[in-house]
Amino acid sequence: MATIDGLPPLREVINRHDLRARKSLGQNFLMDLNLTARIARQAGDLTACDVLEVGPGPGGLTRALLHEGARHVLAVEKDPRCLPALAEISARYPGRLTVVEGDALKIDVAQYLRPPVRVVANLPYNVGTELLIRWLTPDSWPPFWESLTLMFQKEVAQRITAQPGSRAYGRLSILTQWRARARMVMEIPPAAFTPPPKVTSSVVQIERRDEMLFPADEAILTRVVAAAFGQRRKMLRASLRGLHPDIETLLESAGIRPTERAENVSIEGFCALSRALEKAAGRGG
Repeated sequence: MATIDGLPPLREVINRHDLRARKSLGQNFLMDLNLTARIARQAGDLTACDVLEVGPGPGGLTRALLHEGARHVLAVEKDPRCLPALAEISARYPGRLTVVEGDALKIDVAQYLRPPVRVVANLPYNVGTELLIRWLTPDSWPPFWESLTLMFQKEVAQRITAQPGSRAYGRLSILTQWRARARMVMEIPPAAFTPPPKVTSSVVQIERRDEMLFPADEAILTRVVAAAFGQRRKMLRASLRGLHPDIETLLESAGIRPTERAENVSIEGFCALSRALEKAAGRGG
């Protein structure tokens, strides 16, 4: 795999361009091109898709996405040291790779992309969760992307995919699964990276839903979930007391025991409670 695209092995690229990973940028370069190919394939058939990649670094995953047939790849890279290496990949795949230098948190990527769009990235650890939340909470739904195939620290991946009753279940689980289907598809050991991180990484596959899993007002649901998990050790009748003076009655009307704790309530239950709150406020039917 190292030279299947006619480009040098990644270690040679890194040495030639002096691309030592920087902790300040959350960089951990994935060196094994067989692994990057597996990640690219997890995103499905890319031949009719534009692909957004954030934090390509020396371009291991970029090469895999292009080799697997992506129609076009938009790579957003904050580190200018990586641009010459990415330019070599662009020359190998004329017209199929656009590299934008800048902060992915500040760039309107949609202007560069043509639907359908899939996001595939080994996200920098220091911005990964924030980027996910932004992609899950656009101004209107559905978003610009069809699917997200993203690498996170395993702990974050577990929070994204957790089910009720588990310690990892919380706000990020609900935020993701209310809007999308999420599952862990790969684990990657620290030794696959340069430098090796202290934790195992996991790849999460997230496919958007055309409509939310259960009906609820987004602002109310967000407030309910934040209050519930902000004091997750408390019973809901205590942690949600500030939302309504008769919260126990509303909990019961939503099919939730007032003595229950947040981690044991399903997404359906939180949505039912949100609707009950909306109705109690005189804004629902």
